[in-house]
Amino acid sequence: MSEKIAICLPTYNEANNISLVIDDVLGVLPDAYILVIDDNSPDGTGKIAERIANGNPKISVLHRPKKEGLGPAYIDGFALVLSLKNIQLIVQMDADLSHPAKYLVDMIRASEKSDLVIGSRYVSGGSVQNWEIVRKMISRFGSFYARMWLKLPVSDLTSGFKIWNRNLLEKVIHHSITSNGYVFQIETTYAAYRLGATIKEIPFMFVNRNANKSKMTAEIAFEAIWRIPVIGLHGRQSPLIL
Repeated sequence: MSEKIAICLPTYNEANNISLVIDDVLGVLPDAYILVIDDNSPDGTGKIAERIANGNPKISVLHRPKKEGLGPAYIDGFALVLSLKNIQLIVQMDADLSHPAKYLVDMIRASEKSDLVIGSRYVSGGSVQNWEIVRKMISRFGSFYARMWLKLPVSDLTSGFKIWNRNLLEKVIHHSITSNGYVFQIETTYAAYRLGATIKEIPFMFVNRNANKSKMTAEIAFEAIWRIPVIGLHGRQSPLIL
């Protein structure tokens, strides 16, 4: 089963974590294909990943010239793994160990009956560890705000822990996905919903490993505020075509 699974790991300054997260994934899915998508990290993450890949043919590194945001990194990574015809499931997960690989077992099982499986912090059994109260409130509000505008029956719309069925992901990225930051997670889930996909949330415990190094910026927050209504209005005016 796992030889048909691709793990996409976008990285920027994850030198301390990249080898650990790869080991974590391989401990659960020893035959999975792992793609590290590095945005020219100044701390040498890409070089570390390249050394690891040199010793394992199932690990590759996509070196991007500069940091452009989560969305463009994933789009490039998706295009690469979808060019591999044997890949049937594509995993999105963070490279900072906040998405423990042990949860992939239940998520893969759920993918047998679902087009998109989301690791959720906000369904029964899910939780967040090591987040201050303000960060929890921002995350909760972000999901609520997106649900309000997009009418999506998903509890954790900002989750970056996902498993895509190949056929669905090919259709989603065929359409215009333009968000750069965390709104990318919302926009792609919204596109899947509009395409009629079966979506399943699986609870997991999000572990914040970088309490003092949040990647949330004012620019990312502002993008969410204005882009989510635009995405909703565009969706109602221009239904996706399969």
